Parts: sequence; C-alpha cells; structure tokens
Amino acid sequence: MAAPFAPWAVTGECLVGLARCGERLGPVPWGLRPLPGPVLVVAMYCSASPVGPYLELAVGEPARLGARAGWCITTMVVNSSEARVGGRLNWGFPKELGSLVWRSEGAERELRWVERDVVVRGRVGGPPLPVLAPVRILQRRGDGPVVVPGGLRGRLRLARLEVEAPPGDTLAPLAGHHPGAHVAGMRLLVRPARHPVGLTSTLRAPLRAPEPALSLGTLGRLAQR
Repeated sequence: MAAPFAPWAVTGECLVGLARCGERLGPVPWGLRPLPGPVLVVAMYCSASPVGPYLELAVGEPARLGARAGWCITTMVVNSSEARVGGRLNWGFPKELGSLVWRSEGAERELRWVERDVVVRGRVGGPPLPVLAPVRILQRRGDGPVVVPGGLRGRLRLARLEVEAPPGDTLAPLAGHHPGAHVAGMRLLVRPARHPVGLTSTLRAPLRAPEPALSLGTLGRLAQR
C-alpha cells in the first residue's frame, strides 16, 4: 500500500482543545520525556490531502526531546488506510483505523469515534480571527526519535469543547468541557521528520523509516476490514 512522501498539505477544518488531565493517557515513546501541562485534543475534517479526504482524531501529550518541547501524539485514529500508512511511515504517528463520523450543524461541529464511543464536540462563537501557528510534534519512528515540524493557518473562532468517553476507556480522563477553538479554511502543512542533534539542533531524517506495525500480515488484515 503506497502513500505519498512528506511534506503533506492538508485542508479542511478542525476543532482544537486543551484539556486539563490529572493522569497520563498513554506512555510516551522511549527517548522522549513527559512534561506537565494540558493535553491537546484535535478533531479534524480533511477535505483535501495527498491521500484524499479523511477524518482524524488525535490526542497529544506534552513531552520533550532533549531541550525541545512539543506534543507527542499518543492516540490517533483515521478512517483512511492510506492516511494511516503515510502517517506511520513518514512521521511515526500511532495512527489506527477506525469508523469516524463528522457532523456539522449550524455553529456546532462533532466528531464521533464509533468503536470506542468517543465524541469531541464544539460549539463555535465569536468573530473569526486569522491564525498562523507553528506546530512541533515529537515522535519515535523505526529509526529513532524524530521532530516533526509544521504549521497551521486559517480563520480561528473560540469554541467550547466537550469530550465524551465511556468509563474505563483510556481517554475517559478527558471527559468534560474544555477551552478550545474552531479553525475554518484550515491549511495544515506537515514537513518531513528531522533527527535531533545535540540539545536543540536537528538534521533532516530519511523521508521514511521501517514501521514494524505495517507488516504484510497487518496489511492483509486491513485489506479484509
């Protein structure tokens, strides 16, 4: 199964929230260190990308790699096999396949992860403001820890986010209301991964690294789903 190399430019809209959470939702990969702070929650409708339209739910936890602080994605689900493969090979994102449903009605946006009954909902309010923000993600690929640089731009409006998750689910600590935003006219650019050098420097990494989770057996099972 082929997927385009980085960089990827993705357009669409998204809900972004910062959730206070009293516990770790998942282990950060070896080589990274957890940091205190809010958890990043992103629900995204990708209307166009190098692999076509898809939906995505991502949860990122504060972490550092040397002196570099950023978000480490510990949960990520998409409804596109090509998006899953590209995310794992290019950047080491822990993408899994799932059934996702996006709903847009008036000022409300909602993304539902059907298998786990997890919902991210946002009600948008306030005037739109232009936003241009850098993004730094810290992950571990098959060839070691990497820094994933990128940028987000669009029209931002404040939103009140609500996360629903069943008791006992690993995302249950996120349940509740959180401050957030809705970004319309979103353009997200995810650049090629970079290897850390020293405390703060990076060097461009190979465009891809072997991903054990994408063995032929795994791909065969995905093809049957």
